Order: sequence, then C-alpha cells, then structure tokens
Amino acid sequence: MSPFYTATDHFSILPAIMLALFGCSILLFDAFDTFFFGGARGRRWLLLFVAMAEIGAGVGLLRQHFYLAASGPGSVLDAFQGAIRVNDFSIFFNWIFLFAALIVAVASYQYLEISGEHHGEYYGLILFAQCGMYFLATGTDLITLFIGLELMALSFYVMVGFLRAEQRSNEAAIKYLLLGAFSTGFLAYGFSVLYGIAGSTKLADIAAAIGERSPWDPVVFLAMATTAVGLLFKISAVPFHMWAPDAYEGAPTTVTAYLSVASTAASIAFLLRIFMGPLASARQSWEPLLAVVAVLSLTLGNLAAINQTNIKRLLAYSSISHAGYMLLGLVAGNDTGINGIKVYILVYTFMNLGAFIVIVALRRQNIIGENLDDFAGLMHRSPGYAVLMLVFLLSLAGIPPTAGFLGKYYIFLALIETGHYALAVIGVLYAAVAIYYYFKIVRSMFMRDEEQEAPLATSTGVRLAVTVAGVLTLAIGIYPEPFLQFAGAALVR
Repeated sequence: MSPFYTATDHFSILPAIMLALFGCSILLFDAFDTFFFGGARGRRWLLLFVAMAEIGAGVGLLRQHFYLAASGPGSVLDAFQGAIRVNDFSIFFNWIFLFAALIVAVASYQYLEISGEHHGEYYGLILFAQCGMYFLATGTDLITLFIGLELMALSFYVMVGFLRAEQRSNEAAIKYLLLGAFSTGFLAYGFSVLYGIAGSTKLADIAAAIGERSPWDPVVFLAMATTAVGLLFKISAVPFHMWAPDAYEGAPTTVTAYLSVASTAASIAFLLRIFMGPLASARQSWEPLLAVVAVLSLTLGNLAAINQTNIKRLLAYSSISHAGYMLLGLVAGNDTGINGIKVYILVYTFMNLGAFIVIVALRRQNIIGENLDDFAGLMHRSPGYAVLMLVFLLSLAGIPPTAGFLGKYYIFLALIETGHYALAVIGVLYAAVAIYYYFKIVRSMFMRDEEQEAPLATSTGVRLAVTVAGVLTLAIGIYPEPFLQFAGAALVR
C-alpha cells in the first residue's frame, strides 16, 4: 500500500505551507504582544513576518522551478493523487501573487496607522488569501479548487470590512459577502453537475467525459453556465459586476489594491484551468457566451467610468473593462490569446497596484484622498507621485512604451489571427474611451490649482512600493522579452 502522504506531496505545497505557518505565527505574535504590551511595540515586526513568509514561499517556488527545469521542458509535478499539479503555469501565477502581497503589505503600514485599525490579523489575512490563491493556480481537482477559492474569498470578506468604524466599509463587506455567497452557490452547483457527468472530481476525468458528449448537450451546457457564473463574478465581469464599485470604494485602499489584482489573477488562473481543461471540448457553446460577456464588460466598464469622481470607483469600473479584455483573449483561444491573457494579468498587476498606492499616499489625517479634487495640483505638491501616477494611467490606457500597451497588443493580435475582427474593433474603440477618463485624472494633477495644502503623509514603505510598481510597469513595456518568455512558458496543462 502506498503511503497516504509523501515527500513529493509536501514539496508540491511547500510555498503554501510557508504562507500558512507565518500567517498563524502573525496571529499568535499579535495576540501575545497585545496582551502583554498593548499591541504598540510589535507592530513594526509584523512586516518582518510577512517578508519572511514571502521569502520562504519564493524559495519554495524557485526549488519547484529548478526541479521542473532539471526534469526537462514541459515537465509537471503531480501530487496528492492528482489533486495538485505544479508546472510553469502555476509557478508563473504564484510569483504574481507573491509580488502583489508583498507590495501591498509594505504599503499598508502607514495607511493602517492613520486609519486607526492597525492589527496583526490584517497581515495574516493577506497571507491566508495568498495561500488560497496558491491552490487556485495548482489545483487540478474540483475539491482542491473550491477550498482554495473559499480560503481566498473568506479572507477578502473580512479585509473589505476591516475599517470597522466606517459605515461604507461595513456595507461594502456585507454586500460583497452576500453576493459572493450567492455566486459560490452557482459554482458549487456547476461543480456538482461536472462531478455527475464524470463520476470524478479530477479535471482530467471530467475533460474526458465531456469530450464524449456534444458541446450542446443540455447537461454540459448547464454545468458550463453555472460554473461560468461563479467564475465571472470573481473577475467582476458584467452582469456579475455589481459588487465591485461598492467593495472597491468601501474597502481600505490597500485592500482594494490587493483585491483588484491578486484576486483577479487567481480567478483568471482558475478560469483558464476550467475553460481550457474540462470545458475545452465544449468551446462551441461557451465561446459566443463569453464574447457577449466581454463586450458587455467593455461597454459598461468604460461608459460608467466616465462620470466617476471617486477614483476608487473609477478604477473599479476600469477593472471591469480590463476583465473584458482578458475574456477576449479566451474567446480567441489560440496560443497568442492565452499568452496575451497571462501577459495582460502580469502588467495589470503592477500598473493597477501602483495607481491604488498613489491613492494610499494621498490618505492623511482627516483627508481620505480618493476623490478627483484630491488630485488637483499634485504635480506642484509631489512631482514624483504625479509622474508615477501618469505612468500608471498611461499603462492602463494602453499607450506605449508602457506595459499596458503590450497586454492589449497581444489580445488584439489574437483576435485578428482567429478572425474575430469585430471584437478587435470594439476593443480598440473602447481603449480610446478609456483614454478620456484616465486623462481626467492627468488633467487634475497637472493643470488644476492645488486645493489641499496639507502635505502628503508618505512613508518609506509607500515610496518603495509605488517605485517598484512604476519601475516594473516601464521595464515590461520597454524591455519585454524576458517577461514574454516567462509568460509564454506557462502553458495551461
């Protein structure tokens, strides 16, 4: 009889083990510090725990990478009787999760101090959410994927409502929780139908069973549709987007940054696993459906963003439109499109993180700093932040030589290669609309007079985080070859 748990199994989840252990350690350390010292002395050590967790997770990812490289191109590591698969795809997404979590943690210290809600469990939740994301990128079993999704989602439900004294934060958390639970019900039902089709929870077995049926088989369509509802909610695609603007606005800005990029990246990895795996043979039924959802997301996301004066709500609708672009890559479905999605989520991570961290820098005592008027005259108060925000906005709009141009280029190229010319034209037209509302912020920063005379309460952590995001946003756009090779090696297998 083979052992239930082997060294290979341990190796396959080593990064997740490090994240979970340090997440628990943070909770214990914070409880000890609060009980004996009132909680003030240990706060400066919390970031050290996060750094150690990410270093441990990073070492684990490097070890996995070298193991796969030594095994030859295209190698995979299957563990837990096929429930976990480590390959270049999972490693690619987990590096995105790692950098996003680390940047957000570094930027959070001063924001939490100013908000009066600096507690150790915040950093623990960052690591627990990342742990759930790990299983979304590596899972090849419905149970593993569902557990990873719920671990991530439960962490974010708490983090969105972390500002307990603010009513809008509480309301955002409740709305996010209720709608999230509703979407999870659809996803669980879709998974149950998939299990009924194959008699197995393994994605490979489900793919084989669906491959024997017609793409328009009613049971297959039911499984696809209900599963899609749950997944499209997670990336805030229309018409499952209604939670995003309120959650983005009400959550702490650092949480909004983390939610907008890491949760989206994990959900995209999950989406690719399902639609390019078990549902690949049913493309005829889901391709037109996703094309409609993508166009609706581009339409509502861009048009609703035009009239927004709250920058977090503007970026929320912007995120909806970016989800539409990534879905267009899946609609194209060729290698260029799938690689385009991975490149897009890579560049989106750093440009969107950077934009939200600039909003974090504007947060100071008695000033929330997230309205359009708060950006007025920023070039005169803080030229560095104004220039970096300009870089992030140019990238979000897809203007070269920033990284955002690269992401959109590959999506449009994939659509042209596969003959989806109308979708390519729609995507280009909405990119022009996006330029208009992004440049409202640019105009406010560079052409309006200063309205807030209070200096920015910036910190070393915020400056470091926004600088790293800015440098990577430019570096990927100017010298993309190593990043393209990194994304191109991450095949969905």
